[in-house]
Amino acid sequence: MPALKDVKVKITAVKKTKQITKAMNMVASAKLRNAQARIERFRPYADKFYEMLGELAKGADHTVHPLLESREEVKTVLIVAITSDRGLCGGFNHNIVSAVLKVARAKAAEGKTVKLLCIGRKGRDSFRHSEFETVAAYVNEMNSFDFTLASRIGAEVIGGFVNGTYDEVIMAFGKFISLARQEATLLPVLPLSPAEAGGEATEPVGPKAEYIYEPSVEGLLAELLPRFINVQIYRGLLDTSASEHAARMRSMDNATRNCDDLVSSLTLVYNKARQAAITKELMDIVGGSEALKG
Repeated sequence: MPALKDVKVKITAVKKTKQITKAMNMVASAKLRNAQARIERFRPYADKFYEMLGELAKGADHTVHPLLESREEVKTVLIVAITSDRGLCGGFNHNIVSAVLKVARAKAAEGKTVKLLCIGRKGRDSFRHSEFETVAAYVNEMNSFDFTLASRIGAEVIGGFVNGTYDEVIMAFGKFISLARQEATLLPVLPLSPAEAGGEATEPVGPKAEYIYEPSVEGLLAELLPRFINVQIYRGLLDTSASEHAARMRSMDNATRNCDDLVSSLTLVYNKARQAAITKELMDIVGGSEALKG
């Protein structure tokens, strides 16, 4: 039977842990509301952008813009992996890292060179010991970011594709579906195709809109295609941010419930140990009394 003092110390430690997990749950809940509001505000803009760009790029090829160039031989693949900077969010980061490694090893098995661009400390640390080279890492950015971060990453990705450093670009991120569901998602980013450009937009109901473009389609594509890459990356950042907070909120909620269960279990052990100690003392008293009588 464990000592009463040891059990009491464990109960106190678990109660303090519960206070921490409960506070982290509340913080994650507050951050989730802000992150969810951001992604919900951005999605209508992104969907309309995809729809318009799909119409604009219809029938276009690489002669109109280099980002539309689909190369016959893909030698180098860049995977943009978006994870969180902090842990304690269950298997969220592990799922993204596993999805990245799976597709990276599949590409490497085809004889292609795979390189990684990491956004988030957890992804950078996980890939540091992998067989794939990390060409750039953005850490301590996921807690507070805006479209500027997406533009910086987009400029690096677009520059590498245009100058031939990368022949294909894939983005991996945590897609926010609901509070209880976040999915590790792989999205082809480059090269672009008209089907991909309009792929995520909701199909409009009723007559299809007809656009009149000014200036020329080529001029608009030169301006909008790079922005489209930035929009995709920004959407991945927003989705991952909301998914991270939802996963942490759920993880801390589970941890708090586990603390309650552990306190109940330890309290039962404490009561049993206390009862055993009392019984032992009573037996000693009775035994001493009987000895005196004899």
